[in-house]
Amino acid sequence: MDEKDLTLLRLLEENCRTPVSDLAVMAELSEQDTEDRISRLEETGTIRCYAAIVDWKRAGNSNVAAVIELKVSPERDLGYDRIAERIARFPQVRSLRLMTGAYDLQVLVTGSSMHEIARFVAEQIAPMDRIRETATHIIMKTYKENGITFAERGEVERLPYSF
Repeated sequence: MDEKDLTLLRLLEENCRTPVSDLAVMAELSEQDTEDRISRLEETGTIRCYAAIVDWKRAGNSNVAAVIELKVSPERDLGYDRIAERIARFPQVRSLRLMTGAYDLQVLVTGSSMHEIARFVAEQIAPMDRIRETATHIIMKTYKENGITFAERGEVERLPYSF
């Protein structure tokens, strides 16, 4: 992987719908070389998928999202991998990360209500072997997701001021 590949990855991450002709100009490559590089990055799994960042609130979806932090007892020789693989299989799990800090794993989940998320944590996650502690944080509002700003600022309404 060279600097041109890294440039292409950054450009695709910013907007994966950018036409190849534009990517080629921005990366200072030919269109054919750009297509070849993207194909190679896809084949090697460097580019995992192309995805849309959706403002679900605007789409009328009332799902709830939460971040669940987990303290986990790692397994000998396997560390956190086996428990992470089990957690990742649940359809409610949108992302799962090994973290530094007070908690070991961070899980982003979605559900139709706070009650559904609470039930998922209580019935599926907390009882798992090796889970020592959970902390659930409901996401109240998203301002920015994967580099895309959601909150649009309208005109600032100024209140009248008088003495």
